[in-house]
Amino acid sequence: MNGAESLVRSLLASGVDTCFANPGTSEMHFVAALDKVAGMRCVLGLAETVVTGCADGYARMKGKPAATLLHCGPGFANGIANVHNAARAFAPMVNIVGDHATYHRQYDTPLTSDVEGLARAVSHWVRTTTSSQRVGADGAAAVQAARTPPGRIATLILPADTAWNDGGEVAAALPVPSRTAVAPEILRTVAQALRSGERAMLILSAQALFEAGLTAAQRIAHVTGAELRVPTQVPHMVRGRGRPPVDRIPYAVDAALKVFAGVRHVILVGAKVPASFFAYPGKPSVMSPPDAVTHVLARPEQDAVAALEWLADELGAPKSVPVPDVERPSLVSGAFEPVSFARTLGSLLPENSIIAEDGVTSGRQLLAPTFGAAPHDWLQITGGAIGHAFPCATGAAIACPDRKVVCLQADGAGMYTLQSLWTQAREKLDVVNVVFANRIYKILQGELINVGAQPGPASNELFDLSRPEIDWVALSGSLGVEAKRVDNLEGFADVFRAACGGRGPFLIEFRI
Repeated sequence: MNGAESLVRSLLASGVDTCFANPGTSEMHFVAALDKVAGMRCVLGLAETVVTGCADGYARMKGKPAATLLHCGPGFANGIANVHNAARAFAPMVNIVGDHATYHRQYDTPLTSDVEGLARAVSHWVRTTTSSQRVGADGAAAVQAARTPPGRIATLILPADTAWNDGGEVAAALPVPSRTAVAPEILRTVAQALRSGERAMLILSAQALFEAGLTAAQRIAHVTGAELRVPTQVPHMVRGRGRPPVDRIPYAVDAALKVFAGVRHVILVGAKVPASFFAYPGKPSVMSPPDAVTHVLARPEQDAVAALEWLADELGAPKSVPVPDVERPSLVSGAFEPVSFARTLGSLLPENSIIAEDGVTSGRQLLAPTFGAAPHDWLQITGGAIGHAFPCATGAAIACPDRKVVCLQADGAGMYTLQSLWTQAREKLDVVNVVFANRIYKILQGELINVGAQPGPASNELFDLSRPEIDWVALSGSLGVEAKRVDNLEGFADVFRAACGGRGPFLIEFRI
């Protein structure tokens, strides 16, 4: 058995049975091993950023890592943007990056690069295999690292000769560390703050965004009056009717400052300090008031659910509290407008659907108007590296083939990863893609003003996507995905309803 075969068998033994791939010469023995070993589903992506984005969406929905197969340093570099997004979402991922044979690196041929240096920039665990005998054990260690709470990025670099040499040994799965408990003194301090009667806000992320965490947080809010919020971008949140309607912190600094005005206690539950995305002249970086006390109830790797449940019990909250009844949104007609679109979408979302959102400016108002939609899961771009929704939706559809996936993608951002549509067609995935086609980098117009600069001919030229105009219907069709164009909410509702009634990938270009 060579090293590559031992790696495939070791990944399977550790529960990794899906690999998103864009291989090259150095990875050919791993590819050949797939013909010898049953059980590994391998999915081809036509760009490395699609490969890593698929692995991110898969992990968020499946709760376990997929592998990626990437070609040397440049191939990994092409995929780094969505590895970054995955790391910010606590999505476990095992990257297998082929490299030159150990004896060949000295010749500094064209693809030679500092793969470890690239990997360390976005990975929590990095290792270069040194022999075929070590490949299987290193693969098992990579899976263990990826599955360590709260979910981590592991990158295994596989020199070609360690893959093709004989002597490979299959490694058994390694134990996965458990989440650590929150210290009792932290719990008591937060309970005291909540009993003070001063205005408090719990910011929920990571593990706290699933059913048990949201239920416990709602119990706390019920007895204390504390407000609940989520970060501007959430990794994975269950939402819709019957679940606590928790809004996100606004992206715009002025709006966020209003949300936090008067808050005396900020309680972080798997979340970071509420800071603005960027620094702006004359505006604060941290959104909470300077005199507010920040409490870290649980770090992302800790057991946030147990901490919230302890707090709810300690504060005397009933085991079951009413969830605010939010009416299902109704259809709206007319031209595109963010809130009107959100209401229309919320009226039409299928039960138990999955939404992958990278809407940028068009998607900022999506959460509140969809509180009353049918129960669903919401995935967002978490690291700011745009072009995330297309591949994230693709990976989510592979993880959950029996659920409808809805992808909400800005047009400029979508051009980064449009190759995802080809994978959706190839794999016959049940994804309805909605492209917000405003033909401009709209967010950058606002950011230019926010940083104190003035628009002009050069800046307008850099933001304009209308010359030449991108034809999403033609692009989508050329990649094997049926598409239609709409320009108002009535047309969108008709086409979206029909697309959700069928199966397979579909794209709606919404001209706005």
